Amino acid sequence: MWIWQLPKTEGGSLARIIAKAKANRIGAVYIKSADAGNPWSQFTPSAVSQLKAAGLRVCGWQFVYGSRPTAEAAAGAKARSAGAECLIIDAESAYEGRYRSATTYMKELRRRVGPSFALGFTSFPYVSFHSSLPYSVFLGSGGAQVNMPQVYWRDIGTTVTTAMNRTWRENRIYGRPIVPIGQTYQSAPVADIARFRAIARAWRAPGYSWWEWSTTSPRQWAALATDQVARLAPADPGWPQLQRGSRGDPVVQAQQLLVAAGYDAVKANGIFGDRTAAAVRAIQEGRNLPSTGVLDGASWPVLLRKAGAKIARRNARIARSATATGRR
Repeated sequence: MWIWQLPKTEGGSLARIIAKAKANRIGAVYIKSADAGNPWSQFTPSAVSQLKAAGLRVCGWQFVYGSRPTAEAAAGAKARSAGAECLIIDAESAYEGRYRSATTYMKELRRRVGPSFALGFTSFPYVSFHSSLPYSVFLGSGGAQVNMPQVYWRDIGTTVTTAMNRTWRENRIYGRPIVPIGQTYQSAPVADIARFRAIARAWRAPGYSWWEWSTTSPRQWAALATDQVARLAPADPGWPQLQRGSRGDPVVQAQQLLVAAGYDAVKANGIFGDRTAAAVRAIQEGRNLPSTGVLDGASWPVLLRKAGAKIARRNARIARSATATGRR
């Protein structure tokens, strides 16, 4: 469960937060720890320690803008110093088009928290509506290990099913586990909450969370507390289709995967041109798929597997080399 302002959550009483979390089957709290380059005073080692001692997983979250990425990374890293088990990066409209800032932020954040510290990334659920936002950097090599899209169906103005389908379709290309954020704010009906949980379970999401604690009604708490979740047959949400003329971050992601798979002639510029189409055709021909040069539902899984295998072999070589030379 997400917490924005701790003093306005259960009157700022950690004891009441712990009691309500336990009563309603909440296992983790995500508390705002920084905004831009400014750490928030509510995220203290004492508060984190008390919540963890009660059996809760505690993570910080930081809203970032991209104008001062080095300072933002320093502020974000303080969550780990305070005892957080993970940090969730919240990048939205202000970060659109800021690829250089995203790269600087992620490199500096990783330098400060280490290569294995758990990071999550949260943003808009529909990548196609925000195709200049650098999802591929935040979720790329050295980036966040978990993708946490904000599936606020009432805010979007659609149904839970439609929102979840499109979110999965557009986010699965980044190859990270999808842990969706649902909504209790805007008076989300309990039937919607149940539907969200059922779909997440059907698609084997490692987990899910809710925005936001202070807006959750008693009826919604009861809906969260029940262990009765409907069983749905998993349905394939599909994949985005990219072709000549396509632009934006999904194209950047595809191009980065093609380079990782060994197609060095491809440049990750976000424009689907002839070289990208040729590399996609090579991928397709290698698996006896129709050689269209269109990155479609049959081609995406092949590309993700091939790139992943190449990256794994490269990382293994680096690890062996480091061991042989005594570097750690």
